[in-house]
Amino acid sequence: MTTPTTTQTRLPDGTLVPEASPYSIGPSNPGVQQDSGDGGSDDFRPATDALGDLSDELKPIRDKVFAGERLSLDDGRLLFATPDLTGVGALANWLTETRNGNRTTFTYNRHLNYTNVCAYKCMFCAFRRSGDEDDAITMDMDFVANRIANEFTDGMKEVHVVGGIHPELPYEYYLDLLRTIKKTRPALHIKGFTMIELNEIAKQAGKPLPEVVLELKDAGLDSCPGGGAEVLSERVHKKLYNGKLPPHEWIEAVKVVHAAGLKSNATMLFGHIETTDERLEHMDQIRRVQDETGGFMQFIPLVFHPDNTPLQRLGKTTGLDALRTIAVSRLMLDNMPHVKAYWIMVGIRMAQIALHYGADDIDGTVVEEHITHDAGATTPQGLTTERLAELIRETGRQPVLRDTLYEELVAF
Repeated sequence: MTTPTTTQTRLPDGTLVPEASPYSIGPSNPGVQQDSGDGGSDDFRPATDALGDLSDELKPIRDKVFAGERLSLDDGRLLFATPDLTGVGALANWLTETRNGNRTTFTYNRHLNYTNVCAYKCMFCAFRRSGDEDDAITMDMDFVANRIANEFTDGMKEVHVVGGIHPELPYEYYLDLLRTIKKTRPALHIKGFTMIELNEIAKQAGKPLPEVVLELKDAGLDSCPGGGAEVLSERVHKKLYNGKLPPHEWIEAVKVVHAAGLKSNATMLFGHIETTDERLEHMDQIRRVQDETGGFMQFIPLVFHPDNTPLQRLGKTTGLDALRTIAVSRLMLDNMPHVKAYWIMVGIRMAQIALHYGADDIDGTVVEEHITHDAGATTPQGLTTERLAELIRETGRQPVLRDTLYEELVAF
């Protein structure tokens, strides 16, 4: 038996707290490397005080987390049901701090929504247009080149490229879009096209998805966002976005992306008609894909915004639900490198709190956002890097500017 070192902590009930994260998330994860001066140094110790005050029902889950055991769906149900939200947050916070130290990452990015014309009529969407409205847009290449040249900067890390499913755009449009961005700003990382978009692009191309993904990659695609997963539930799919890519095909598409050597994110849109079990089943499907491919960089719980949608009557979920969902995500997704509190959707102040409920990333500057704001978001369109760093420091965290793939980390 190994004798505990003097630096280890015991809780009041005698439980020994591990010195480092008990979970393995793969041999190459730059997001958790310790860089001098960035808040992840050896003198930082994860917070443990609250772990000694957990409710009795959470202690078996705490012990499983300490032992590096995967939490079951029943464990997840307990995490969602317990009144001890502070305890759930404390567990998620400890796990985050063992992996990432005191750092919170953010990026210098901007969105590019190349079209809002969409063939689908998803019940939760306020962004789509049919094509004949005054505010329906589809960017041509001259417009894209001008925007990338004049409204992006040399220091910008990423362009986030997503749009509606335009029924009349040819395959060459998407290749030209990528090439235009790369030609204008070669160093800009293109994080583009959800699995839904990729599936439709392949249909337009008349080619298998694996072939199309490689051609898009050759044209400049660097990674993919995680949108379009919504909730990986057949019931929710049939009720809210029937006709769009079903859950099992979303999973197959993301496996194709990862097999092509592209990283992606994963999301979950919550706070509408989904059940707790459907949230947990979504997380379980995501972590099983991650077991297989290792291709996900972040998990992003997205708060549903109902305004201007057919689901407006449902109202918006609570901040407490958002915090709990972020914390449960961190605990259930033991193989996910990062969990994001997307400030655009969760709100600035709630995102700050979430940095102590399991989140270790707050997204980026964004600059211009339409999808959530069309659905009633009241957050700013964008924030400066200085403001994001200030918001992170206010929480006691160390802000670290990252690139999309977490390969470049700079203390801010």
